[in-house]
Amino acid sequence: MARTARERIDGDSVSSEVLAALVEALTSVGPFDVEEKQTSFHVMNGRAFLGIHPRKGGLLVNVVLDHALDTDRLHRSQQVSASRWHHEFVLGSPRDLDAEFLGWVKAAYGLTVTAK
Repeated sequence: MARTARERIDGDSVSSEVLAALVEALTSVGPFDVEEKQTSFHVMNGRAFLGIHPRKGGLLVNVVLDHALDTDRLHRSQQVSASRWHHEFVLGSPRDLDAEFLGWVKAAYGLTVTAK
């Protein structure tokens, strides 16, 4: 049984495909680092702006923003501080990486640029 985030990604072709498409899309946003944790990946630009959690058949992606979102695409949303919200999205296909989702990712990335 896969235990680490990397093993879970490598053991699921859909998760692997979605992660590859997400990393490719991130290259147009700006420079970033990926920190591999035991059960997830943190995408960082000084601080984390995305959390990637492998799931069977896709990814659960946590987008860190400074405002709440109102969309049916949300899996879950939580205000974690006065100016930070964690928004979770389930991505089951590279098609889920559309302009709307990438707009939220770019906004999350922009918060790391202003925080430096």
